[in-house]
Amino acid sequence: MITATADHDPGAQVAARRLEGLGDAGRDPIAVAGGTVHIGTASWTDPTMTAKGVFYPDEADTAEERLQYYASRFPLVEVDATYYALPARRTAELWRERTPPDFTFDVKAHALMTGQPTETKRLPKVIRDELPPDLKSKARVYARDLPPHLRDAVFAMFLDALEPLREAGQLGSILLQYPRWFFPLSKSREEILEARDRLDGVQVAVELRNGSWFNEKNVERTLRFLEDNRLPYVMVDGPQGFKSSVPPITAVTSPDLAIVRFHGRRTETWEARGIPTVERFRYLYDRGELEEWAPRIRDAAGQAKQTHVLMNNCYANYGATNAREMAKLLEDLKPGTAAD
Repeated sequence: MITATADHDPGAQVAARRLEGLGDAGRDPIAVAGGTVHIGTASWTDPTMTAKGVFYPDEADTAEERLQYYASRFPLVEVDATYYALPARRTAELWRERTPPDFTFDVKAHALMTGQPTETKRLPKVIRDELPPDLKSKARVYARDLPPHLRDAVFAMFLDALEPLREAGQLGSILLQYPRWFFPLSKSREEILEARDRLDGVQVAVELRNGSWFNEKNVERTLRFLEDNRLPYVMVDGPQGFKSSVPPITAVTSPDLAIVRFHGRRTETWEARGIPTVERFRYLYDRGELEEWAPRIRDAAGQAKQTHVLMNNCYANYGATNAREMAKLLEDLKPGTAAD
């Protein structure tokens, strides 16, 4: 059985007690260093979060009521379900209807859009029906195996589904999260630019999950590539010591948007197989760990119009608690405080 230390997995009741004295921290965007910081979590629907008495009041027991409640507590959320299945336009319409007009959605790109496999059965029927016979029988497919017109269809359907958010000004960015086997090669950089171009002017952000992009040989070239193309680099905090580990560097590569994602630091589950995704990120940051990032987020906010801070440690109320704690740290941070 996989376990975490009591300090970082104390349970929902302990995490809730840490909210005492925080007031409404995180409810609204925070003006910091000339920019604006939006804070939220990378889920609002995980069963560990919707469980009774964890985050939502008892009366918020429908999908509509839960999103409405979440949007009353935070100005930003990340949608990860779109990685596993292409979204439906009606779903985005409901998200728009259930949230304030200034609420923001960051949306993760579908797996096929970043070179990763997807379950064949979860593809829309119109795409499944046009798959070549040898692909229809496979449990998973990669974009590289699809005929060109079906690769085009994936991007087109994804964009069309999110159009209601785009029209309403509620689509913050599309997160292009690349896998750990995506290496710093010319071909990889071309794939990033191709994905950006296919997304028709929608703001994208790039998260890389192989540390070789940031080794001594490649780090300068990686950041220059992103900066030259005004592509926001997704800064991350996560476990170290793995091939998929990326150093927690602070780098703003676009004047429009900076993003920081917190994955937790649970090393024993980071690359474990056969476990629920939520277990990988089952980690409650302590105050000292959050304090490491507060001045760095402040500095990022001074370089970009908007900074999005997303807690991906979405087990129970861990992400929501840490989001509000980080908001309070930023609200209290004196302008003259120096970053590390």
